Amino acid sequence: MRARSVRLSAGLRLPYDQEVAVPVLASTRRMRRSFTAACVLGSSLLLSGLAAADIYHYVDAEGVMHFTNRPAGDGRYRLYLRSRDGARKPAAGVTPFSPSDGSPERFSRYDEWIRQAGALYQIPEELVRAVIKVESDYDPRAVSVVGAQGLMQLMPETGQRMQVRDAFDPRDNIFGGVRYLRILANTFNGDLQLTIAGYNAGEGAVARWGGIPPYDETQDYVVKVLGWYRRYRALKDPVAASSGEPLR
Repeated sequence: MRARSVRLSAGLRLPYDQEVAVPVLASTRRMRRSFTAACVLGSSLLLSGLAAADIYHYVDAEGVMHFTNRPAGDGRYRLYLRSRDGARKPAAGVTPFSPSDGSPERFSRYDEWIRQAGALYQIPEELVRAVIKVESDYDPRAVSVVGAQGLMQLMPETGQRMQVRDAFDPRDNIFGGVRYLRILANTFNGDLQLTIAGYNAGEGAVARWGGIPPYDETQDYVVKVLGWYRRYRALKDPVAASSGEPLR
């Protein structure tokens, strides 16, 4: 997979709050060796025919990367490589629910909570809206094939970290998702692209790759969120902005 560059206008960075921070995985010789071994294993899986299904991975506490085409529904696994036929099979125990709310009112329904969460965690409202637009299209019932839930599509594991009691409660989900954006922004010193990439792929993946991971899903995700972020900044009316196309 070849990484594609994602350009961002100079000066667009997130505020940095020293009081909220999480540790970043260190790049050690052992981790590099483990990652190399994992890549060899991943290649073996592909050659053995698993490329006919989506491949997921996670890195354990010892820095070892694990691959599977049948991820457990515990929030550890993230997409590593999409299948050749593009099929996405639900993770074990997950019942996906595609966004289906078509009412224009949904684009302004959560304004108060978006403003409150953005102000509390010093995250631009436009970024919060962009993430919600890409993740769930403003449908709080949405569930992805890997088990991400609600407006900001929080994995159960992430929701627990962010102290979210009910991922399907719009307010709870928004505050949890924005808190996670705050942590990611702190981790990556306010870099907007890395913050967005971390939201999709996890902060560990961004740290290991030293930038946006070369996953097609994450690369596309960064482009989409940035496009909506620009549109929300350009058009102050969230309903009008949400109803158009993202700016490239």
